[in-house]
Amino acid sequence: MSEAVRVPSPATPLVVAAAAPEERKGKESEREKLPPIVSAGAGATAGLDRGAKGQISTFSSFISAVSPKKEAAENRSSPAHLVFPNIKNVREQPPICLDVRQKQRTSMDASSSEMKAPVLPEPILPIQPKTVKDFQEDVEKVKSSGDWKAVHDFYLTTFDSFPELNAAFKKDATASFNTIEDSGINAKFVNAVYDTLLNTPQDVQKTVLKGIINSLLREWKGPRTKDDLRAYFILLQNPQFNNTSTYVIYAHLLRQIATLVEADHHFLVHWFKKLSQKRFKQLVERLLQFISLRLFPAKPEEFPPITKCSWWIPSAAKVLALLKFIFTDTANNLVHPPLIPYTDFYNSTLDHIDLMEEYHTWQNFGNSHRFSFCQYPFVISVAAKKIIIQRDSEQQMINIARLTRKRADLKKKLKVTFVGEAGLDMGGLTKEWFLLLIRQIFHPDYGMFTYHKDSHCHWFSSFKCDNYSEFRLVGILMGLAVYNSITLDIRFPPCCYKKLLSPPIIPSDQNIPVGICNVTVDDLCQIMPELAHGLSELLSHEGNVEEDFYSTFQVFQEEFGIIKSYNLKPGGDKISVTNQNRKEYVQLYTDFLLNKSIYKQFAAFYYGFHSVCASNALMLLRPEEVEILVCGSPDLDMHALQRSTQYDGYAKTDLTIKYFWDVVLGFPLDLQKKLLHFTTGSDRVPVGGMADLNFKISKNETSTNCLPVAHTCFNQLCLPPYKSKKDLKQKLIIGISNSEGFGLE
Repeated sequence: MSEAVRVPSPATPLVVAAAAPEERKGKESEREKLPPIVSAGAGATAGLDRGAKGQISTFSSFISAVSPKKEAAENRSSPAHLVFPNIKNVREQPPICLDVRQKQRTSMDASSSEMKAPVLPEPILPIQPKTVKDFQEDVEKVKSSGDWKAVHDFYLTTFDSFPELNAAFKKDATASFNTIEDSGINAKFVNAVYDTLLNTPQDVQKTVLKGIINSLLREWKGPRTKDDLRAYFILLQNPQFNNTSTYVIYAHLLRQIATLVEADHHFLVHWFKKLSQKRFKQLVERLLQFISLRLFPAKPEEFPPITKCSWWIPSAAKVLALLKFIFTDTANNLVHPPLIPYTDFYNSTLDHIDLMEEYHTWQNFGNSHRFSFCQYPFVISVAAKKIIIQRDSEQQMINIARLTRKRADLKKKLKVTFVGEAGLDMGGLTKEWFLLLIRQIFHPDYGMFTYHKDSHCHWFSSFKCDNYSEFRLVGILMGLAVYNSITLDIRFPPCCYKKLLSPPIIPSDQNIPVGICNVTVDDLCQIMPELAHGLSELLSHEGNVEEDFYSTFQVFQEEFGIIKSYNLKPGGDKISVTNQNRKEYVQLYTDFLLNKSIYKQFAAFYYGFHSVCASNALMLLRPEEVEILVCGSPDLDMHALQRSTQYDGYAKTDLTIKYFWDVVLGFPLDLQKKLLHFTTGSDRVPVGGMADLNFKISKNETSTNCLPVAHTCFNQLCLPPYKSKKDLKQKLIIGISNSEGFGLE
């Protein structure tokens, strides 16, 4: 297509297509080299925030000389929080939480008048040069002719500016897609272009990179148009950014996306949620790799000095936070269930940095100009968070030891001695002590917890009593287990750990309720699935709820053989459940069961746990991660266990050991869990993985007619030298399937 038929938009006067040929040629020659990086200043996040009146910091600001005075002024005018404006199609959306954790710090919010992003008229775009079919036909011709000209010209034109990107990939160049749910981009076309790109000659790939530089160099002042956002949406998916040679360009793209206003982030979030699992995961992995290689570059000379690009990692972290918001926070109801697990956002490279320095930076500076990975805890693995919690607790113990000895004693490492038994506690006795306590505490005779067979979990008894101190002791026990790296065989539902983090830090005002969180029917289903199913049927019932169910806003509970009634709201016994108020009824009923009816029990449990694990580091944890710290992970990797197993009396090449692993690796998951429970007292894996189990197989010189024996306090399996694989399998299954162990049922 000739230049004559391209009509640049009057709303975008800086598009290169409007320049004179001589001027255009001169500009392109100047852009042969990547733009230099100007120091972002002392602050790690300097340059990330938008300046006054929402003007974005553009690529050319990095090229021009920026005086320290001007840079300081821009940082002072940058808002710490962005207020989401009430604009069309966005008004009902929840605010995007970038998961930046603050330690009770306040900062000045930007005024809504400054941050309003009115919907602008869509600019007139250049004529769409190709269709998906046209492009695919050109690619097919290349395979036979070897002539890349048509494909090269397409890439040359498409990536030269934001309007050209939109012209190429919008489904309808004349339509205005201002809805938050529809980007108006032809995803199939974008995927085809990028999938082809990596197989093109180097000159074609260089053309694309030069075009992206040209696009980012434009001075785009004022609020973003939706076409600008679409361009960011398209460019971020470019697979070329897997290559470290493109990281300078990638960093500037991330910076521009990170500095968009909240309203623009909402559009991007809702557009990215439409990506396939594969494409979305690639985005996350690319960003994590970018952070890892900036921290530990294979070739340090490949990147600018860290002092001149300190904003690279904060920019990537902010964009990661946008992606994390989509697929892991199911409470936002953007995507349910999430397409990728929250663990896919972990960056294992961070396990090798000074975690306590990051933590102390976050403690001392919060969400100010000093960047810390603790502001984005979703990238920190649970193993790293455990280290932070333990070291922080140890420091607390040192600081308060002289002042409050008894409370500090809880933070000392446990050493257990059983009366009448000689032995030095090297960890095994402590573990056995915990196992015995748990076994007794959850016994139904105590009545503290109720076991639900349908869900195989325990929940707090709602029985009223005069003293709830025993629940506090259970909380202390759980805290001690976390602090002493003991995995407990406790079967609480996920809701319990969500309540433990509500709030994550004990409030200074004792009148503030603790352990209260928003609960849903899904939470109830994890404890009482039959009741939850009944409530779900009530919600979906198509008939007359009042006539068919004949219920009121009242619940009944049995307490020591006496049926007691409770109103879910004032006068609830006189308010019928109808089609109109059934959602309120279900919410109040669920809240009553999981919050109000057990408030005193759980509050005591909450204070007990936090008396040991009190740490601002708890703010870094998700409820699932607290569960892993207490109970271990449910994900078994028996190959990893095989690699880390130690032997006593056996060698790993002995026939019996070969038989053992052939059998165990062939077990279904339920038998593998039984084996782990038989030998360690729990069917879960500690935070550090199978290697942290210190699993040992010892030779038992008894008769081969005997069953295997286990010492759970030492994670030790005593295995007779069985003569055949069949015999070993039979004896092992009998042993692990019929041993009571320290189970809770």
